[in-house]
Parts: sequence; C-alpha cells; structure tokens
Amino acid sequence: MSLLIKNGRVITAVDDYHADVFIDGETVTMIGRNLDVQADQVIDAAGKLVIPGGIDPHTHFDMPFGGTTSADDFESGTLAAAFGGTTTIVDFAIQTKGKSTLEGLETWHAKAEGKCAIDYGFHMIVTDMPPERLGEMGRLADEGLTSYKLFMAYPGVLYSDDATIFRAMRQAGDDGTMICMHAENGIVIDEIIKRAIAEGKTEPKWHALTRPTRMEAEGVNRALAIAEVANVPVYIVHLSSHDALEEVRRGRDRGVHAFAETCPQYLFLDQSFYERPDFEGAKYVMTPALREKWNQESLWRGLQLGDLQTIATDHCPFCFTGQKELGREDFTKIPNGAPGVENRMALIYNGGVGGKRISLNKFVELTSTNAAKTFGMFPKKGTIAVGSDADIVIFDPNRKETISVKNPHTHHMKVDFSTYEGFEVVGYPDVTISRGKVIIENNTYKGKKGDGRFIKRARYNNLLRATSADLAALK
Repeated sequence: MSLLIKNGRVITAVDDYHADVFIDGETVTMIGRNLDVQADQVIDAAGKLVIPGGIDPHTHFDMPFGGTTSADDFESGTLAAAFGGTTTIVDFAIQTKGKSTLEGLETWHAKAEGKCAIDYGFHMIVTDMPPERLGEMGRLADEGLTSYKLFMAYPGVLYSDDATIFRAMRQAGDDGTMICMHAENGIVIDEIIKRAIAEGKTEPKWHALTRPTRMEAEGVNRALAIAEVANVPVYIVHLSSHDALEEVRRGRDRGVHAFAETCPQYLFLDQSFYERPDFEGAKYVMTPALREKWNQESLWRGLQLGDLQTIATDHCPFCFTGQKELGREDFTKIPNGAPGVENRMALIYNGGVGGKRISLNKFVELTSTNAAKTFGMFPKKGTIAVGSDADIVIFDPNRKETISVKNPHTHHMKVDFSTYEGFEVVGYPDVTISRGKVIIENNTYKGKKGDGRFIKRARYNNLLRATSADLAALK
C-alpha cells in the first residue's frame, strides 16, 4: 500500500516547511512540493501540521502494584495512545525479585505480543542484581532492551540499595547501555510516612506531604554521583520539582551524562488537587507526588533550555472505584499512578505551543525526537525523513476538545476518570499513521489488534559513536 499526504506543513525537531509526503509500504520514500505520484490513498492535510508520531518512553500497562493491576493492558493502552497521537511506547518490564530478568522479559513479551495497536519496546525494572547475574544485562541488550530502571523508592518492594545501584550502573556502562532512575530517598520518606500514620494523618493529601521535594532532589544528586563514578549515562524519570531539576543542572554542568523527563501532570496539576472532597484527591496519588504550583514554571524553563529532554506520561492507571478506593482509610494503600497516555500530545501542544512557552520544533523534540535519540530508535523513529518509519500524525492546530471521561474523542483508556477532566485544549491529532498504515481517522480506529511491532533498540554507546554512515545504516 502507498499513501500520499498532500499540502501539509511538515514539522520536525529542526524543520518547518510545506510539502507532500509519499509513503510506500512502511517507510517515507519521497518528500517534496506538489509530488506527482500515484498512491493507493491520498490525504489532504491543508491547514494542518504533519509531525512525527509521538513517542512515550514511560508507560505501565498490565502492571501489578499494591495488590491490584493497572487498568490498561497492552491492547487498550496502545489503542488510547494511538487516538492521542502516539505511535510508539516504551513500557517497563519487571524482574521478580530473586528471579532472572530474562524471565521478566518473557512475561512482558507474553503480555504484549499480538495485542498492540502501535510499536512498542521495553525497559527492564531491576529489583536485584547479584554479581553472578550481571551477565543478564548484556543479554537483555542483545534482545533490544538497552535501558534498565532502578528504584530508590518503595522499600521492601522495588527499592535497590546503593550497592546494587552501583553494581548495575557499572555493568550498564560497560555494556554501553543506560540506567533509568526513580530518584527519591525512599528510606527517609518511609520514616516520614510511618510518623504521619501514627499521628492519624491518613487522607490523600498526606501522600504529597510525606514526600518532600528535598527527598527527590537528594535522590537525583545521589543517582548522578553514583552514575558519574560508574561512568554510565543516567535518565531521571518523572522529575517533578524545581529542587530536583537544580540537581540535574549541576550534574550536567560537571559533565555527567544526565538526562531527565517530566510529565504533563507536573506541568498542569498541583498539590491543591489532593484537597478535593469525597476522597477525589486519591485520583491524583502518584509518585512523585504533585507539587506546589510554582514548580511548574521552573519545569517549563527546564524544557525550554534543554535541561529536561523529554515529556513522558508515566501512564499507570487505576480506577477510582474498586482500586483507588482501597486506600480510603490509609493513603499508603492507594495504588500509585494516573492515566494520561491519550492526552499528552494535545496537552503539551495547547500549554506549550499555544501558551507560547515552546516552539513547534521544540514540541516535536520533546514529545518524539529526543525520546527516539535517547533510547536508540532514531532515525527510524522520531522524525520525518526519507527512509524513516512512516509514523506520522496529522495534527489539527485549530481543533478544540474538552478532555473528559465522557468525551468519546478524548477517552479510550480503561479507567473510570480522567486526570485532566474538563481541560479545554486547542490543537488535537486528526489522523494517526503507524508504519504507513492509517490506524486512526475521523475518530475511528482503522487498525487491528497486533499491528504493533516490538522494537529492538540500539545501545547508547553505539549512538554516541555514530557517524553519518552509521545513522544511514540504522535505516
């Protein structure tokens, strides 16, 4: 099948021009003005933006947590992502403590295979890594998992001590791969929580009040210091506060290969949401917690200046009824996480480009290109160029929508509330194309379950050493 996109305004991280885009099979094969070529399908994109499909490098589909499981599996989650203009996700496979990470990979392949609407990859959450199993990390990299996540939070569940972190970081550095870090001082936070519970402070707001920003900042500082000694690139996930961002800046200034993401919830929501009545605040219990509102402008500056490289969602949805309600008597029992994979592109366009905080090019960079580069998918993903995968979104900059669980245009996630209920946005995806196939058009799903393909990602050191010829070979 071939597809011709005519009359659109093509935006990449570095380009802005009007042209036609011709797709033959799964790849972009021609770009030019007034292309005179026959195609099986023609889409007129006049007045609209033609952008690379979004890449969300942080999702949690079908994830067990706190005695329950996230509401979206790989079928519903990737479908919702596609409706929202995302064409690639990188989810987190989990190693069961004491067992092989390779078993964890098999489990997540079984969860995802044959279900995904869009392309997908995996990071590996490492819960322990004794010296005798360090070789597994290289084997994971050979299987296309070139990034591993460790937790400084959740003692007794996902927490890794500094020795395990250093051991894994050193091995990742030797293998040419990357460490993703959930950076909070979980040991101190656990003590703060115990005291709050003993004092009868059990409402949802105490989830935030027991996780101060200084404990996030301390975790970031420690993660970067260990990474510096281990000589490994480190990617701070879901950074939420000014204090933590300052530590990233300091690390980058002294030469640490430090990268960081933030999420829409930290750009648009704040700590006051925990005060909502009737236990509604539980909907916003996520980790890190929502912060005081003034942190938002600091994060936007970090995005503008390049101290934050990507905007992911940390999509980890739990229904209010039957899941969030598990913590009515104790905030520590509220499953941590919120939905957002469907709303990211529209929110960032509306608040970033529409709010005159970022340019169109920066919008593409933050929602697609930087994730592709950081996680070994560029230039097949993250751009519109001859030879790249035809992952393309036709984005209407004038389309207005109100994000709501009741709006069938904005909510396809299997969760009974919207994190951004009532948010009005101007700018919304109209058509989503995955490897040359139109899968979303006219608010209708036109693909089929299993269209998505597993992506084996390149090692980080290969990208650092890449020449023009190497990048061409990746195509």
